[in-house]
Amino acid sequence: MKLSGGVTTAIAAGLFIVGTTYLHGRMTERWTGRDVAAELKTAADLLESRFPSHAGDWVADEELESSPKELERAGAVGHIARAYRNTKTGAKVSAFVVCATPHNASGHTPDRCYPGAGFEIGETEHRQSVKLADGQTAETFTGTFRKSGQTLRVFWTYGVEGRWVAPQIARIELANAKAVYKLYAIVDETPLPGGMGSRLCVEFLAVLLADFDAALAEKQPAPTGL
Repeated sequence: MKLSGGVTTAIAAGLFIVGTTYLHGRMTERWTGRDVAAELKTAADLLESRFPSHAGDWVADEELESSPKELERAGAVGHIARAYRNTKTGAKVSAFVVCATPHNASGHTPDRCYPGAGFEIGETEHRQSVKLADGQTAETFTGTFRKSGQTLRVFWTYGVEGRWVAPQIARIELANAKAVYKLYAIVDETPLPGGMGSRLCVEFLAVLLADFDAALAEKQPAPTGL
């Protein structure tokens, strides 16, 4: 039986909808049967209770304000926003971290949100490996963003099951993770010599990520009482 063009188009559209719905369900954990909310809450609690306030020569000396609208857009279940100062050099780096589902964590990256806030892209994002103080390696993205004579150097990476990664297609490559930590390290490199902003971020992340990984690996205390 020969199908009309309209029927064929309708069938194709139906298959496309089914396929994309299933893919979206996989990405958002809809079909896994897991208690995603509980897993996210646990990961968020660990972030907010164990993220280091001191790492190497870096000490958090200010809690930064976070926009509720931006946190909602990022799907943040938990977050950290702090300014750190190097006690030896006085250098400053800010850290912003959210805990979210893989689907939410993979969106709203700096190359999208900074231009939306009026910045122009300076140095195009590229991958950079960071050797951590514990011997592990973190994969990151980095780039710069400029506005009104100010240049911000930003590093960002995704924490997934004890690894820090910079996936090409985050929404797909992170899809099976329980929860994701998306971390930004930001330095104002406007007054700094060329390359210094990047070096500061690398030095900062080398100790911060290693200390956070160690804190996450610590055994959680057993519940007390009945």
